Amino acid sequence: MNIKRIALSFLACLVLFSGCSKKEANKSAENQDKKNLTIGFSIDSFVIERWRRDCDIFIAAAKEYGASVIVQNAGNSIEEQIKQIKYLIDMNVDVLVIVPKNASSLTDVIQKAHAKNIPVVSYDRLILDAPIDLYVTIDSRKVGLLMAEELCKIKPKGSWFAIYGAEEDHNMQMLKDGVMAAIKLINVRKNHHIEVGMEFFTAGWNYDLAYKKMNEMLEAQKIPQAVICGNDAIAENVLRSLSEHRINDVAVSGQDADIAACQRIVENKQSITVYKPITQLAKCAAECACILARGKPNISIITGNNKINNGFSDVPVLWLDPQVVTKDNIEDVIIKNGFHTREEVYRNIDIAEE
Repeated sequence: MNIKRIALSFLACLVLFSGCSKKEANKSAENQDKKNLTIGFSIDSFVIERWRRDCDIFIAAAKEYGASVIVQNAGNSIEEQIKQIKYLIDMNVDVLVIVPKNASSLTDVIQKAHAKNIPVVSYDRLILDAPIDLYVTIDSRKVGLLMAEELCKIKPKGSWFAIYGAEEDHNMQMLKDGVMAAIKLINVRKNHHIEVGMEFFTAGWNYDLAYKKMNEMLEAQKIPQAVICGNDAIAENVLRSLSEHRINDVAVSGQDADIAACQRIVENKQSITVYKPITQLAKCAAECACILARGKPNISIITGNNKINNGFSDVPVLWLDPQVVTKDNIEDVIIKNGFHTREEVYRNIDIAEE
């Protein structure tokens, strides 16, 4: 995606819709470009490795567009996130970018933002039941499709478990939809007999619950052929439980391509992860936030008229594509893209032997 070209297209739209003369429009655009912007970035937590990376890339990209970023970390608390968003609104930020702790908990505070004409971008997780201006994300349904399709190559029959993240996280619902759609299609087309014998959501993204649930199932002598995991941290806890029970023939998937997950893949411990283009995601979100803060152009230029209903309205959405990561393609997908270095990925293995 050529964001510079998108930015120019947006400015062209501003000229088109303003009704100004060419001279007046050029002067207006020039003044807007010179305006120093402030972005309020609200995130639920930095517990997961990837969120720190997202934030750093976002800040750097925003700086290139003349914007400073006020970051607020809610420490995994819904109440604290609402309080911090109110603080950002009171600070008169030009735009809000939010990674919600709870998708349905922000309706009132976002209404306050819109009352002050502050655009709101929902970042990676969809905010529900509230007036947001743009949703920038990875296609979580496709993540689920990729997980199931790849695991099917390893374990084409039998009972699978699915241990997702928080049920209130809309991405987990989309992930589940993708998983179930893929399994249904695979069973029909290839005459396989895969079933999801256990489905579990980890309340509040509490990874200890994933570990406890896996222990519970194994102690009841219920051993799956494969486990779909909501992310790599859940996969880590599932694998810990399997290891403690001396079970090593279960295929396990995750997502985010955390460094620990990539290391587990080359060590033949975790079967797959899903790489999400976080660098592109963070840059797109920062640049779109800056553009929205400078006016309200025709957002379909960047979204291609893609929309998703969040319970309040149809929201313009920018989808980015994920990629499955296996031991066979980790060099091309992860290392050559510079997401992790080869030394990091193979830290626990003698690289010379690879």
